[in-house]
Amino acid sequence: MYPAHFAEVSRRTADALARSHLDAVILHAGEPIGLFLDDQHYPFKAHPPFKWWAPLLDAPGSMIVFRAGSRPTLIFRVETDFWYQPATLPESWWPAHFEVIEVHSKQESRAALPKDLSKTAWIGDPLPELIGWGVGSINPPDLMRRLDFTRARKTPYEIACLAEANQIAAQGHRAAAACFRAGGSEYDIHQAFASACGQREQELPYNAIVALNEAASVLHYQVLRRDRPLEHRSLLLDAGASFAGYGSDVTRTTASAQGDFADLVDHMDRLQLGLCALAKPGIDWRDIHAAAVERITALLCVAGVLRCGADEALESGASRLFFPHGIGHLLGLEVHDVGGTMADDAGGTLPKPPRDPALRLTRKLEPGFVVTMEPGLYFIDALLGPARSGDHAKRIDWQRVEALRPFGGVRIEDNLAVTADGCDNLTRDALGFS
Repeated sequence: MYPAHFAEVSRRTADALARSHLDAVILHAGEPIGLFLDDQHYPFKAHPPFKWWAPLLDAPGSMIVFRAGSRPTLIFRVETDFWYQPATLPESWWPAHFEVIEVHSKQESRAALPKDLSKTAWIGDPLPELIGWGVGSINPPDLMRRLDFTRARKTPYEIACLAEANQIAAQGHRAAAACFRAGGSEYDIHQAFASACGQREQELPYNAIVALNEAASVLHYQVLRRDRPLEHRSLLLDAGASFAGYGSDVTRTTASAQGDFADLVDHMDRLQLGLCALAKPGIDWRDIHAAAVERITALLCVAGVLRCGADEALESGASRLFFPHGIGHLLGLEVHDVGGTMADDAGGTLPKPPRDPALRLTRKLEPGFVVTMEPGLYFIDALLGPARSGDHAKRIDWQRVEALRPFGGVRIEDNLAVTADGCDNLTRDALGFS
């Protein structure tokens, strides 16, 4: 699928350049970022606009030069170094599409570029050398908007990469669930996930959220505790894997035993599948989010967490205390991929609902979009604490909250590829509908 992807990316980029009155673009892979007052570097992550063209993930300083009508050039930088292993060009399906020039320094990189760069844009780190190089523009907003807007529509190659990333993550989720059932710590569970995926932590698309018990109420929980709790009540695992620069984003919640919380997880799983069925071309994502809020509100009422009716819970905002985030986002080269709130490629934006400022996607769905669907229901002290003495106090069954609070919360997240008449669930396909 890569040749067709390469041709489509070339077409989109040529169109964006023409409309931006530019002749060419240089896409920079990025430079290593050093630690403050240290001689070490943060793990290198290639820039997404560079990865869009080529899955070259560990070649700092490399560049792709594209001019419409010409074969793109890959300036592949290999440092001469005995401290670190130099980058190597993989024997793969994609390098033959480029003219490859190997260089060993920034000076050699400049020599490999055209002499006149006055009508060439640079996308990447704003290196101080660029002024002397004569680059026409650095990260020009109009060109970047045009590229970002079109990146929302994934090619079949990109969807295949995301599907493979889901397959890899599914192996990790199975291993993590087994480790949880065996009584593992958060750290143990994370190691089981990464080992089953066959990926180092820095290769994962984001830091995994491995939350036992009450910790599941922290939306971006960042701790990996080494100690094993006396009781394993619940596990919320939000963890993805990478393939060719594309990352999956998958969440599952597991209850250790049957009971009210396990029933809540089952209800949320069915609710999530119902929301997945709404994902179709032409549907406004804000409407899907509104449906999620309504259905989670109804579940909170049925579960006895809310004492009031669903209409009052929605109008008052009481139910949003338990679901404070958006229903999902675009997925691709970045976990929260670009273009989610763009109305067009000229700078217009689509507003977020006033009561849902955390929503990351406000566009109508189109074939080729890949989105996450991730309804959640949590018992968050930072939100419920003030509510105990506020207007919402009478609307909440606090005894019920205290019974469920030790489990933290529930989130179920799948990755959906929007098709011509619906969507393909990449995650459920990989997990076998588990």
